[in-house]
Amino acid sequence: MRLEDLPYAHLLQRHTGPLRADSRYDTVHFDDLDLGGQLGGVSFLECAFTGIRADGAKLRRAGFNEVWLHGGRLVGVDLAESEWQDAEIDSSVLAGVSAYSSAIRRTVFRQCKLEAVNLRGATLRDVVFEDCLLRDVDLAEAKLTNVTFPGSTLDDVHLRGATLKAVDLRRAASLGLPDGHQGLRGAIISTGQLLDLAPQFAQALGISVKD
Repeated sequence: MRLEDLPYAHLLQRHTGPLRADSRYDTVHFDDLDLGGQLGGVSFLECAFTGIRADGAKLRRAGFNEVWLHGGRLVGVDLAESEWQDAEIDSSVLAGVSAYSSAIRRTVFRQCKLEAVNLRGATLRDVVFEDCLLRDVDLAEAKLTNVTFPGSTLDDVHLRGATLKAVDLRRAASLGLPDGHQGLRGAIISTGQLLDLAPQFAQALGISVKD
């Protein structure tokens, strides 16, 4: 999707000036902006973000409803307890992000890199990770419902204690799950993936396989 394709594109107004915590922004375009500082409780409705940088920003309990984020760089950002709904994050980098206990619904991550992202205890419903790299992503104790990973590489993704329902891993490019079978109940995997995970399942069941 392009900026001009957004259903609210004709309503967008370019943002000027600093952002303020606990404020509401409606149909605003944030372009080439360095987000920083304390912005807890801020909410965005039908907003577009292009080329933004957010190093160490404090966005705890922020709300993102019907937002589009393209080409963003979020490093060391505090997004704990934030809420995302009907959002699209495209061609962006999230590194060292704390998003534990967040709620993410009907959201698409497309061609993104998520590295060292803390999503412990988060709730993900109807979320798509398309052609993404998820490296060292912590989803322990999280609740995932109708989550898919088409074309995505999962490298060191932790699911221990997670609750999964209709989580489809079949189209993932690779599964790097250090917790093995832990947290996979409720997931859908392919026969090939099952064979790849078989040694971990056997070890968990105390089965020795010898030829």
